[in-house]
Amino acid sequence: MPILGKRSRLASSLAALCAASPVLAQSIAALPDQTSRIRLSNRDVNHIVCVGGEIEDVKFSAEKGIAVERGGSDAWIKFLVKEIDEAGLKTRSFVTVPAEFYVACNGAIYPLYAEPADIAAQTVTLVPGTTQRGRVNEALLGPLVEEERAVSIALSLLQDRVPGSFSEVAPNQSALTVADLPGTVIRERRRLAIEGAGLSASEYLVTSPVAVTLDERNFLDGALGADIFAVTLDRLTLSAGDAARLIVIRRSNAS
Repeated sequence: MPILGKRSRLASSLAALCAASPVLAQSIAALPDQTSRIRLSNRDVNHIVCVGGEIEDVKFSAEKGIAVERGGSDAWIKFLVKEIDEAGLKTRSFVTVPAEFYVACNGAIYPLYAEPADIAAQTVTLVPGTTQRGRVNEALLGPLVEEERAVSIALSLLQDRVPGSFSEVAPNQSALTVADLPGTVIRERRRLAIEGAGLSASEYLVTSPVAVTLDERNFLDGALGADIFAVTLDRLTLSAGDAARLIVIRRSNAS
């Protein structure tokens, strides 16, 4: 336990085309409320994915030769190819003029400035912003009392099942020590910010050159951050060279 401290035929065709060649798709991430300049294929079907929600609408200029279909969390964008028949000689003309798309996803607007290009199909992932992540985290953790929040967060890290609404933060690369265990070495492996909950969490690996018995209270130490809310270890005894996983949860995203 922690120590507290119109699906139409066109839509079906677009979806089928997209599914038929997933290995060719290149992935791009876009954030809400800021224009993302991207390149999309002007000959293949491009895929838009709303992470954690549905695409409510896609605004665009149809006169620019664009077809858009959506369903659930997915949308497909195809720049239409124009065929010209001159004296029996057929030529194909591909769209090269940039287009703007305004995609409504998870209650936020994602402005996309797309430049059509002769490239493979692209997948654009609409990543939740801080506001959206905060709402999800509040729904996830809000009903829990403090101890239950600590248990839920620690288990998500120990089981490698971290919610997508938790934000990855670059870990500290420096080796740390704590006063009560001077022979041990502590290295931060992963750090998360949990918007909407006023919390942050880190996973550390604890190693020792000799056998040692650990106590979670040993890690209620300022070297691991200010305002520590909870500490959890996956084991309490270490043989020489072994590693224990340490989870530290802090209030107010303190570092």
